[in-house]
Amino acid sequence: MSGKPVLHYANTRGRMESVRWLLAAAGVEFEEKFLEKKEDLQKLKSDGSLLFQQVPMVEIDGMKMVQTRAILNYIAGKYNLYGKDLKERALIDMYVEGLADLYELIMMNVVQPADKKEEHLANALDKAANRYFPVFEKVLKDHGHDFLVGNKLSRADVHLLETILVVEEFKPDALAKFPLLQSFKARMSNMPNIKKFLQPGSPKKPPLQEKEIPNLLAIFS
Repeated sequence: MSGKPVLHYANTRGRMESVRWLLAAAGVEFEEKFLEKKEDLQKLKSDGSLLFQQVPMVEIDGMKMVQTRAILNYIAGKYNLYGKDLKERALIDMYVEGLADLYELIMMNVVQPADKKEEHLANALDKAANRYFPVFEKVLKDHGHDFLVGNKLSRADVHLLETILVVEEFKPDALAKFPLLQSFKARMSNMPNIKKFLQPGSPKKPPLQEKEIPNLLAIFS
């Protein structure tokens, strides 16, 4: 064993992408074992690797961790991305959970019926512009620091950048009315570990394409 975390999931973003982002931001190298067919998932189930019979699963520190939030919480705690005290952690959790709601809304667009896609996407982008991004613009203004919580990088910053970039894939000018978020995006994107993750050839996954869905359904159904 190399000692690196090992990520078990399909070769797609899904519920593992935020894990990839957080490990990369922490400067942690990891390996990936992709599920390419239904039998790959079945093997993990049958050998007892999956506590609740589902992925994502991450092998780390002698554990086989499942449940995305639990995995992210552990990584954030282990690599000092979870605030300095309980109050900071509470803020981080609130911000992260709000971002997760928006991220989920955006990512589900690809699986909407054809006649519902446009309406679904418009609703998601409207929520980004009028519910979520104004919150983080105000947090940055009121807090007065480069980061959302305290004065150092946390998982909240990482997840905010990830979510901004996902929204911009659908609406490139999504930050037009949010100057502090524009500056935040530029700062974060130039942090060495994140800058490396944003380069071509990194473990960062591209957007899911409709043509990929049948294969994913074959693996997970």
